[in-house]
Amino acid sequence: MIALIQRVSAAHVEVAGETVGRIDAGLLALVAVQPGDGDAQTQRLLERLLGYRIFADAEGRMNRSLMQTGGGLLLVSQFTLAADTHQGMRPGFSTAATPAEGERWFTRLVELAKSRHSPVEIGRFGAHMMVSLVNDGPVTFWLEAR
Repeated sequence: MIALIQRVSAAHVEVAGETVGRIDAGLLALVAVQPGDGDAQTQRLLERLLGYRIFADAEGRMNRSLMQTGGGLLLVSQFTLAADTHQGMRPGFSTAATPAEGERWFTRLVELAKSRHSPVEIGRFGAHMMVSLVNDGPVTFWLEAR
């Protein structure tokens, strides 16, 4: 699994003009599932999302995690992160999980996240989404769970 995470002061997702997920300060995670991903990768990615230390401590250093700050987590499925972009001028998607597998493991990630953290908000799997965010820093990281 792959996640592109951004520390945000606010973020929200709209589908057809309706807000389906919204957080204040916290973490926006764009998530892609790859072929062969399963429970181990899902659990590992969640550990990293909740424990990755990218929030400021009292000295202003990135030393606190989402769990420590209590910030929001906005999970958005984005299969294009798994694209093969090594050749040509058009991405290939054989390196992304099938829609059924992607939905299965993304849904499992959401379930696990909601059982361990609050607030957790989500986009809508497979929908055309409008994602808005205010990146705090800017702070952006690419995480992989293998």
